Amino acid sequence: MRLGLALGYWGRGPSADHVPLAQEAERLGYDSVWTAESWGSDVFTPLTWIAAQTSRIKLGTAIAQMAARSPTTTAMHALTLDHLSGGRVMLGLGLSGPQVVEGWYGRPFPKSPLTATREYVDVVRQVLRREAPVELDGRFHSHPYRGEDGTGIGKALKPITHPLRAELPILLGAEGPKNIAQTTRIADGWLPLYWSPMRTDVYEASLEEAPEGFLVAPMARAKVCDDVAEGLLPVKAMLGFYIGGMGHAARNFHADLMARMGFEEEARRIQELFLAGRREEAVLAVPDAFADEISLVGPRERIAERLELWRKGPVTDLLVLSPDPLTLRTLAELNS
Repeated sequence: MRLGLALGYWGRGPSADHVPLAQEAERLGYDSVWTAESWGSDVFTPLTWIAAQTSRIKLGTAIAQMAARSPTTTAMHALTLDHLSGGRVMLGLGLSGPQVVEGWYGRPFPKSPLTATREYVDVVRQVLRREAPVELDGRFHSHPYRGEDGTGIGKALKPITHPLRAELPILLGAEGPKNIAQTTRIADGWLPLYWSPMRTDVYEASLEEAPEGFLVAPMARAKVCDDVAEGLLPVKAMLGFYIGGMGHAARNFHADLMARMGFEEEARRIQELFLAGRREEAVLAVPDAFADEISLVGPRERIAERLELWRKGPVTDLLVLSPDPLTLRTLAELNS
C-alpha cells in the first residue's frame, strides 16, 4: 500500500505549509500529493506550484470538478502539467452534487450522472490519446457541438500539443454503487470519500469487476496523539459539514453513503441539526465509532495496529490528510 499526502482545498487563503509538507512527503518516500477544489481555490494551480518545487512525487487532483471545466479544458490542464512535471499527473475527477453544480457553477446537474461521467471521461481520453479529432455524439458532451442554438460550423479537432502520456491515469470520485461499478470499467482508479477497513463489504459488489492494477485510493485524516477523542474532533467537524451541509436535505450523496455504511439514523440526525443552524450539535452528533473507522488517530501503537486493517483490503493508495510532519513521518515508518 502506497502513501499519498492529501492537502485538500484552501480555506480563507493559501497555507504556507503546503509546499513544505509536499517536500517532506517526497523526502519520506510518499508516492503522491493531492489537491482539491470546492468553491474557492482551484485544483490545478496549487498543484502546479508544488510541481515546480518537487521532483519525484506524483501530482493528483482529488478532485477536479467536472462542472468547472469542459472535458477538453480539463484534458488541456492535465496534459500541460504532465509535460511541465515530467509525467507525474494523476487526474482525479468527480461530478460534485446538485447544490454545488447549480449553485456555484450555474449549470444543471445531469439527470443521468453515469452517462455524463462516461462521456466526460471518453472525451478526456480522446484528447490524451490524440489518435484522431475528438468526436462524440453525446447527450451531455457532444463534440463538435450540434445543439440547435449553435452555428453548425464547429470542427472536430485534436490537440496541437502532443500529450506526454496517452494513458495518463484517470481516477473517479464515485459514491453510489452503480457509479463505483462504472468506475471500474472506464477509469484507472477510484477515490472513495469514506473508507472503513472494517466494512469493505459495503463496496464488494461494486468492485467485483475491477481489473488488475485498478487503484483504490481513499483519503483518511491522521493524527498521532495521546487523546483519541480529541484527535477525532477534526474528523467529526469534517463529517458534520459534509453530511449536514454539502447537499440538500432531500439529496445528499454524503449522507446517503454514511447511511449505507450502517449509520443511517445518525446521518439523518446530523443533517437535521446542521440544516436547523445547530452546527456544533451536528458535529457532536457524529458517532465517534464512525469517525474512528475512517481515520487513523491515536498513539503510534494504535495507529500501527489499525494500519494493518487498511493493508489487508483492496486499498492500493492511502491518501493521508494531515498537516503534521510527525504524523506523516510516523506513517511512513509504519508502512515501510
